[in-house]
Amino acid sequence: MFPDPHDPHADDPHTDADRHDDQDGDRDGGALDAYSRVVSDVARELTPSVAGLRVRYRGREGSGSAVLFTGDGFLLTNAHVVGGATGGQVAFADGTTTAFTVVGTDPLSDLAVVRADGPAPVPVPARLGDSGTLVVGQLVVAVGNPLGLAGSVTAGVVSALGRSLPTRSGSAVRIVEDVIQTDAALNPGNSGGALADWRGHVVGVNTAVAGIGVGLAVPVNATTRRIIGALMRDGRVRRAYLGVVAAPVPVPAQLRERLGQADALRVAEVVPGSPADQAGLRRGDLVLAAAGAPVSHAQSLQRLMFAEAIGRPLPITVLRNGAMVDVIAQPVELTAENA
Repeated sequence: MFPDPHDPHADDPHTDADRHDDQDGDRDGGALDAYSRVVSDVARELTPSVAGLRVRYRGREGSGSAVLFTGDGFLLTNAHVVGGATGGQVAFADGTTTAFTVVGTDPLSDLAVVRADGPAPVPVPARLGDSGTLVVGQLVVAVGNPLGLAGSVTAGVVSALGRSLPTRSGSAVRIVEDVIQTDAALNPGNSGGALADWRGHVVGVNTAVAGIGVGLAVPVNATTRRIIGALMRDGRVRRAYLGVVAAPVPVPAQLRERLGQADALRVAEVVPGSPADQAGLRRGDLVLAAAGAPVSHAQSLQRLMFAEAIGRPLPITVLRNGAMVDVIAQPVELTAENA
């Protein structure tokens, strides 16, 4: 058949299938270019602000990463990176090295703040974001110093949100809430490094490798900022102690609609002599609310257990034997003795 002279594609040697393949290729290439641009832009912005740390404690040497977050040399890292050290060496991506001093550590959140010493210039600080804006499937970029390889960048997605990470300080165990799970490759030395969103805002501090393709990061959110502020101000985080062990359970079906909540905390243990014991909380109580807010998981109580709760009345509503009971507890400061 001869070509139709009125057909604009008559002399085009490409078939319809070829043209569709070309269009698909353009779309794929455009998506890849956009992905690459985001990752490279974040890497370019963040890499100068992510440093490598080297610490020595009791004759043992360790390393990790840290994120510069102020213009006067304060860096955020993991508590397990600095351990019991009081200082060490910090190296920025531009080759600048200087000593650092540990300002404060909080093993129960696995966060620490250190400060670069001396007159050495430091880069523009990273911007702290809000992990509350993340959604599953969102692109994230990890920047750190894995295996001593400075300025390494990996990318992936948010695999899950709301994971829990148990941490321990002495005999005290705390669950870090809303931990971010990502498939961005993390290796030893990434701990303390940045997990950033597409804008280059630090939304997490890489803290653990839970398995192949499974990395965890401590979220940067309102609770984290309170911890950072306390570490900068006091060198530690003062926490309140209630003395109750509880686990989430469903609210009885007949009460769910009336209360407007699906879950509460079942008291499994009350520590003798603790504020919870003195307030009259009992094993088997169903904790529905504390400080006027619904309680649906362990983190609901943990969010309240900061310095401002110490010594202050804490109203708690429980369901006991089918009846609502209000008690008033007065948390004390968490210490090594009551931990």
